[in-house]
Amino acid sequence: MRISRLPDVQPRPRRVAVGTFDGVHLGHREVIRGADTVVTFAPHPTAVIQPDAAPRLLTDTDRKASLVASLGVDELVVVPFDRAFAARSAQDFVDDVLVGALGATHVAVGENFRFGHKAQGDAELLRADGRFQTRVVQLLEVDGEIVSSSHIRGLVLGGAVEYAGRLLGDPVTLAGEVVHGDERGRELGYPTANLVPDPLLVTPAHGVYAARATTADGQLLPAAVSIGVRPTFVTGRGELIEAYLLDFSGDLYGSRLQLAFLKRLRGEKRFASVDALVAQMALDVDAARAIHDGGGA
Repeated sequence: MRISRLPDVQPRPRRVAVGTFDGVHLGHREVIRGADTVVTFAPHPTAVIQPDAAPRLLTDTDRKASLVASLGVDELVVVPFDRAFAARSAQDFVDDVLVGALGATHVAVGENFRFGHKAQGDAELLRADGRFQTRVVQLLEVDGEIVSSSHIRGLVLGGAVEYAGRLLGDPVTLAGEVVHGDERGRELGYPTANLVPDPLLVTPAHGVYAARATTADGQLLPAAVSIGVRPTFVTGRGELIEAYLLDFSGDLYGSRLQLAFLKRLRGEKRFASVDALVAQMALDVDAARAIHDGGGA
């Protein structure tokens, strides 16, 4: 899949799906169905218009691109969103972006999609334009709840990664560079690969999770992942993501590691002794292996 910035695209006939698409969840996928081009915005528009209200995101641009590509889309067009772009009228967005820059013949949006200065543009404005066909997709409901990025963020923040993955259509996933920690896990017999949470992204609630790890060279491995501040020890460190990769030995420092969260095993807790912690870690590892081998989320 080709990834383009809006200023660099050349007009051609395109079947376009437009939206922020944070998470690329099941509702987003219905909007994207049939499109050859997905148009999205970076940074998230709220981060520009109302910075204090900006949400922590489910996906960065790389993860979003990977998910969009998996849907068979040919091109992802990223609109650099800034105050100047936010000030453009809705009609300017239609004339200059959808028609002028992209050459859209078909446009798909969710029914709640708003665009242009002060969000004055909506699906009806698109439907009224005869230069392209417009498909407006109703909001998707699962278990009586609207599938939305904000709802899924709440699930992830609460640790409900298994159900969040169901609504996303793929597991909740984080990735980053492996950094040095306190090497406490190595001392306990469970050496971990450590990631520092990205403050711009949603991190699952503190606790222990079964996960699937993907190393930079493409190895897929079961993992037991702890997220938290390690209350059994006084470390002085902040929140950390610690992944114990089963059946792996080697040095991952400085390399990129991706973690797909399959299920929450338990919450974070303080143990009365190191021995009690190690015993629980053994149980966590066994549970993570069983979930991974059983197919996971």
